[in-house]
Amino acid sequence: MQQVAPLPRPLATAIVAALVACAAAAWLITIDQAGAMGMGGIAMMSAALFLVTWLVMMVAMMFPSVAPMTLAFASVARKRGEGTLPTTAFVLGYLLVWTAVGLVPLAVIQALSHIWMTPPWWSSRAGGAVIVLAGIYQFTPLKDACLRACRSPLGFILSHDFGGGPASALRSGASHGLYCLGCCWALMAVLAVVGLMNIAWMAVFAAVFFVEKNVRRGELLPKLVGAACIVGGLAVLAL
Repeated sequence: MQQVAPLPRPLATAIVAALVACAAAAWLITIDQAGAMGMGGIAMMSAALFLVTWLVMMVAMMFPSVAPMTLAFASVARKRGEGTLPTTAFVLGYLLVWTAVGLVPLAVIQALSHIWMTPPWWSSRAGGAVIVLAGIYQFTPLKDACLRACRSPLGFILSHDFGGGPASALRSGASHGLYCLGCCWALMAVLAVVGLMNIAWMAVFAAVFFVEKNVRRGELLPKLVGAACIVGGLAVLAL
């Protein structure tokens, strides 16, 4: 692996501070929105408003855990003599992936709201099945591969370096977004079951995402969470 000098402390601090500030603002907005609506309110949203709400949620939940990868990219960009624009494009590329993912819950919510005025009798069973499947995914090789990539920021950036400039940075950020999606989509599906704007569960899953990607021995956490999901999902199915 080629040598890349670490960022100067003031620059690294500024990048982390910007990400944390965005996440904090997004949490405040999400908490305010969650207090004003439930799932029924979400179903009444226009597609554009839902995607904006979803994007704010992703900033709140994901920006703390994406900080090490952003710092790694900024280090590589600095070595090429580039400014801050490519780093900004990298983060935007990451967000583009998660914004596109928001089309999935949007389509499901709108379809269900058009078919049933009230949830069908089997909806809780379907939710339990989703939770069980999410737990099983936590033990799969794909989950492990995506997590390994996210836990090696500099290695990932160097292996997904598409050249200089904002367009290449956008592509690199989108690549990281796809690996992050591979790590997190199952638990995001569980969040959709327990309450898409349930602040407590959002905070729990955001903490899981941060720990499993950035804390020493955090790679053990997915197995524990997977086991908990399987047990919880089976309990729901048994009711």
